[in-house]
Amino acid sequence: MVVEGGCYCGRMRYKAEGDPAFKAQCHCRECQYISGGAPNFLMGMMESGFSYSSGIAKAFTRSDLENPVTREFCGDCGTHLVSRVPGAPGMVFIKVGTFDDPGLFEQPQMAIFTVDKQTFHHLPDGIASFEKGPN
Repeated sequence: MVVEGGCYCGRMRYKAEGDPAFKAQCHCRECQYISGGAPNFLMGMMESGFSYSSGIAKAFTRSDLENPVTREFCGDCGTHLVSRVPGAPGMVFIKVGTFDDPGLFEQPQMAIFTVDKQTFHHLPDGIASFEKGPN
């Protein structure tokens, strides 16, 4: 699979090649901030197949958390592109809304961090659900 995408203003572009490790919707409170309140839809892919083709991503990592996620975004328009998770080295979690063709995602295989799920968040029928991340 080849996924290409970028930010809202067009300055940041990326390409990811390979088979997705997983497709998820994340309900963690941090993702709710970034998404405007909804779950965040993401595809986990191997970092070795991922590269930025234009622009330089800014990164943010919270200093007050034990194992913080690093979130990469466009410094011009603020679009959140990728997350890097300490517990998943060698992977990037690409935000589906940044795909040139979001239809490549099809549907999530799992819902993660449902412990933070809001009453207005909906889980598709038949997907695995985890209070935190999958083991």
